[in-house]
Amino acid sequence: MRALRWDGIRLTLARDLPDPVPAPGEAVVRVHRAGICRTDLEITRGYLGFRGTPGHEWVGHVVAAPDPDLVGARVVGEINLACGVCPTCAAGLARHCPTRRVLGIVGADGAFADQVVLPARNLHHVPDRVSDAAAVFVEPLAAAFEVLEQVMVAPGMRAVVLGDGKLGLLVAQVLMVAGARVVLAGHHAEKLVRARQLGIATGPPEVGADLVVDTTGSPGGLAAALSAVRPRGTIVLKTTVAGEHRLDLAPAVINEVTVVGSRCGPFAPAVAALADGRISVAPLVDAVYPLDDAVAAFARAAEPGVLKVQIEAGG
Repeated sequence: MRALRWDGIRLTLARDLPDPVPAPGEAVVRVHRAGICRTDLEITRGYLGFRGTPGHEWVGHVVAAPDPDLVGARVVGEINLACGVCPTCAAGLARHCPTRRVLGIVGADGAFADQVVLPARNLHHVPDRVSDAAAVFVEPLAAAFEVLEQVMVAPGMRAVVLGDGKLGLLVAQVLMVAGARVVLAGHHAEKLVRARQLGIATGPPEVGADLVVDTTGSPGGLAAALSAVRPRGTIVLKTTVAGEHRLDLAPAVINEVTVVGSRCGPFAPAVAALADGRISVAPLVDAVYPLDDAVAAFARAAEPGVLKVQIEAGG
């Protein structure tokens, strides 16, 4: 099969890899489409020292599974490959399993390939009315919905989203669905135009916000969030970068700010929101490349102002 490979120095497309062999409990999925996100770009800058096939936002159909009824289903999949038996997993925190692998990020080959393997329990059916292009957004949209799992968002709450990239636009929409008054702050004129087309207010960060969500992908995002949040307000950190964070945390102490780390999230509300049209993702897709041109797709995704680039494997 074909797969995009990262060796720590360069991306190359391998064309003659053996098809993956599933372990007990695992399913093999034929990839239709996969999306390039900031984490994938950070991997090519050294994030987590990953080697192998990246890609964790995808949709495809099952070609082999422990349950024959699953074969042929169109699915997306949760990216944390947990042991399923440790105390953390038993407590319902499988995404924090201490021995977990993470699809295309830590210890497991990802979805920029013809096929991908992951536990069958990680799979979620995709309704027919959700297109492949939209289904690729389930994983990042689930990460956006995780904010609602971690923070009580009340109608009228003043919220600022820092960062006008793909995740920022998704988080802003999710907060608006929850009733928050959202302002999205960014530095890219074209992205801000698209935000306004989605009904998202844009502008400078509102000082004294109840909630600030950092999706900047920049080491400076937390400092900017601390400048915008009110005393005893809440900051949610969504940024992961290869670089180090260096800042003065005294404002967090003095203003008694709650800082919440936030990563993956629940797939069910993300699938439902796409199916019923509460969240719009079509305006976020800038380009679609065939898997054969995956290296060029990464170069395009890294260009300033570009939102989502998707890779089509052909399914």
